[in-house]
Formats: sequence, structure tokens, C-alpha cells
Amino acid sequence: MSRKNILSGSPWEDKMGYCRAVRVGNIVEVAGTVAIVDGEKVLATDAYAQTDNIISRIAEVLKEAGSSLDEVIRTRIFTTDISKFDDIARAHGAYFGEIKPTTGIYEVCKLVSPEYLVEIEFTAFTA
Repeated sequence: MSRKNILSGSPWEDKMGYCRAVRVGNIVEVAGTVAIVDGEKVLATDAYAQTDNIISRIAEVLKEAGSSLDEVIRTRIFTTDISKFDDIARAHGAYFGEIKPTTGIYEVCKLVSPEYLVEIEFTAFTA
């Protein structure tokens, strides 16, 4: 089976030894992804905007891997504040309401930086 690494250009990919996504055969695994918190459109306090930012950016990664959001079969959502569940769920549902991948949401004590409320992993297939 062939393997395709999809890189984002992040300096952490070389430092840590990972890539944004890996496609092996018809399966695509996307690494845990956090939002780009810009302080204007995506705030450190806005779980909805962070979730929306993550999913919209991963749509492009999946496209590069030969897949799409329509082909996502699993998401794993990590949050530092489970009380933001409704906001996270509303953003996730805006993209996946009809697709309905399996998912889990987990509260964790910290993510890589304090401004991140949400991190999501994705599994998809290619047709």
C-alpha cells in the first residue's frame, strides 16, 4: 500500500516528527488540530469559532489527501472546558449534521497552549 504524507509547513512537523495527515490506501488520518487564534475572528474564549476554524481548515487538508468532509468517519474532540460542549457541538453539527461520523468528546486538563479550547482529530476514507 502506498503512503502519502500531507504537510502543513508547521515548524513543529520537523521538530516533533509528524505531519498534518497521512493517507495509506483509502484511509486518511488527520493529526490533532487546534485553531488559528487571531484575537479578532477566533478568540481564545470562543469554542464555537475555534471548532469552526479547525474543521474549515481540515477540509482543505482532506482535499489534498483526495478526501473530503463528506468522507469523515470519525472525529475525536478534546476540550479544556466541557461546559463549552453546546458551542463545540453546534459548530461540529454545522459541518457534520448530515454526515454523522462517530465521535467522542473528552475534557482534558490542558492542550499545547492556554488559548486553545479545542483540538480535533479526524479519520476519513477516499472513494
